[in-house]
Amino acid sequence: MGVLAGVRIVEVEGLGPAPFAGMLLADMGADVIVVHRKGGKPAPGMPERSLLDRGKRSIELNLKNAADTAVFMKLVARADALIEGFRPGVMERLGLGPEACHAVNPTLVFGRMTGWGQSGVLAHAAGHDLNYIAMSGALWYGSAPKQAPMTPATLVGDIGGGAMYLVSGVLAGLLQAKMSGQGTVVDAAIYDGSAHMMNLLMALRQSGGMPEARGTGLLDGPHWSRTYECACGGYISIQSLEPQFYAVFLDLMGLAEEDAFQSQYDKALWPDLTTRLASVFKTKERDHWAKLFLGSDACVAPVLSPDEAVGHEMNASRKAWREVDGVLQAAPAPRFAGDEDWTPQLPPLRGADGAEILAELGM
Repeated sequence: MGVLAGVRIVEVEGLGPAPFAGMLLADMGADVIVVHRKGGKPAPGMPERSLLDRGKRSIELNLKNAADTAVFMKLVARADALIEGFRPGVMERLGLGPEACHAVNPTLVFGRMTGWGQSGVLAHAAGHDLNYIAMSGALWYGSAPKQAPMTPATLVGDIGGGAMYLVSGVLAGLLQAKMSGQGTVVDAAIYDGSAHMMNLLMALRQSGGMPEARGTGLLDGPHWSRTYECACGGYISIQSLEPQFYAVFLDLMGLAEEDAFQSQYDKALWPDLTTRLASVFKTKERDHWAKLFLGSDACVAPVLSPDEAVGHEMNASRKAWREVDGVLQAAPAPRFAGDEDWTPQLPPLRGADGAEILAELGM
């Protein structure tokens, strides 16, 4: 079951953010039918059973074939929403754009996922996650001063600025359709979404807390807002922004009596204090520091790989990471009251549910 039980989503096979959005909707209980390309193969680097297809049903169709297009339109007629991740105009050239779909289902929420958006000077240009967030400004703070910007692969763009905004747009569209009886088109662009996510930093920038110069703001400049290498080669993270948390940090580190550390927000001291902390953290292994700070209000945590996170006691209590048959994956989020414990199911093979779906359509 799930909070979206009874909601049907048609997903046109795509890459990255659109399948992720479909997975998230399926995790919430929606009946997501992914239309895989007939005779197609997984994208390069992706497994035959992608965990992005978990919770979905699969049917293979050739959207350039009239008979298969008729099946697709029957799916659309019974759906609450559709999501696709082609470049602008591709669905229209197939005869399956918003106008055609709304002709058979006026309440349909038509979710579109692109990098640059459905309009604009770059709408038809190729691009990838890094390009979109570079152009939107979201990559700007992704480095230390005088170093090339670097960001966690796909998280800021494809997932944060793309998939999450597509899902929120589809859910908002479903609410509107329920109240008005009218469908809509969701134009979710990674460029737009990643720019929108910057508004928290822009709010800090208004008050001078996050200047344009990298390494000088409250989140990327202080000795108490960064990661440090430990004796074992692992890393520890610290972000004790508030004075009361910073005080706990200093106390546990044995630095509460050192005068220089008392001026928490003095930018002139940050470089020297960073060097000082770097030397201290280098004296012990990461697990020593992790144990020291665990459960405190110092806002310190070890930097774990996904494989390490599975075995951490935090995961034992929250079960955010699961491993089944050798496949490591994160559990659905967010969680809802009354949810049963979740166990990942094997994603479907391409087309595995075709006969069942056709029977539901009376075909």
